[in-house]
Amino acid sequence: MRRSEMSEATIADLAEKLDSEGMLAHLQSFVSDLRGSFERLGSAGPSWVEDLRSRSWKGVLCLGMGGSAAGGSALASLSDVQGSLPVNVHRDHGIPHWWDREHLVIASSYSGNTEETLDAVRNVISKGGCVICICSGGELAGLAELYSDVHLVLVPAGQPPRSAFGHLFGTQLSLAWNLGLFRKPSSGDLEAMLQRLQNLLEACDFTRHPQNDIAYLAAALVDRSIALIGVTELSSMVNRFVCQFNENSARFARASVMPEMNHNEIIPWGGVGPDKDPDSSEQALLLLTWKGIHERIAQRMNWFVEHLETEWAWKIECEGSSLLEAMLYSCISMDWLSCGLALLHGKDPTAIGPIVALKEHLASVKSD
Repeated sequence: MRRSEMSEATIADLAEKLDSEGMLAHLQSFVSDLRGSFERLGSAGPSWVEDLRSRSWKGVLCLGMGGSAAGGSALASLSDVQGSLPVNVHRDHGIPHWWDREHLVIASSYSGNTEETLDAVRNVISKGGCVICICSGGELAGLAELYSDVHLVLVPAGQPPRSAFGHLFGTQLSLAWNLGLFRKPSSGDLEAMLQRLQNLLEACDFTRHPQNDIAYLAAALVDRSIALIGVTELSSMVNRFVCQFNENSARFARASVMPEMNHNEIIPWGGVGPDKDPDSSEQALLLLTWKGIHERIAQRMNWFVEHLETEWAWKIECEGSSLLEAMLYSCISMDWLSCGLALLHGKDPTAIGPIVALKEHLASVKSD
């Protein structure tokens, strides 16, 4: 479906027909989810927060899988720019060999029943580590009742984990502020950011504005393979977007980071000489950047854009007064884009049949 073929009600009609489990309603509540998460711990937090703040930590290890791991990756990106401690992310069973009890562990599992995350947490507990569990219930919540150095922060239940980024990442960020890992913005700056994000959300909502830029971009991507390239500071968001395209849209997508891709992937994109992939001119590209990039990266990006041979490329400036706002700006834009692409493909953006089938298989194997 091309831009000229989109009628005023097309994508809104598709949403009404296909969005049977309310994914778009979760997207519409993203900013209010963030606001609630920022307020969840209060001004000082539970008593255990003060105890953890007084300890000397060497770093933070975030555990999680899928949508529940995305917040840890975002926290790590922020830490690289403004944090006081390194933040690492682990997406698997077990824990890294280098981990020790001087590393605080934040375990995120929206359901509280993620197999890999539970296994990792039990490994940490067995070695005497401290864990903060962020979940909506499940086995992970139960562990906090059994061990004195396992702490629980509950988030609202009832939605797909990939749509709960506002709850999960907002809670992780609030913890980081309360623990003194990052400097918390002033209440005025925070409120101004949330209002700008709300304005963006309403502009992206194609159920209210069926001919907005998100709907047109989704239409342009329908029949094309998708590549996402982002600058280093936005790499966690680029990886999350690939997962959103995979789950919401049932589409393959791939991620690269600049400047690293300038040392390898730039060759098949072509533009100089004969060395290019024959399909590069038909590849769709989303290039994500923000105002805080290094001057030399900006020069690299300008050269890359100038020499691209594909006509299907969009440079997306993630707006905001801070890296945090730029990351959240990109989350809102790309979540709506992935769902718009799902609808134009005739897919319910909530449906994840293969994941459900695999979990059922693993449960049956375990029970044997």
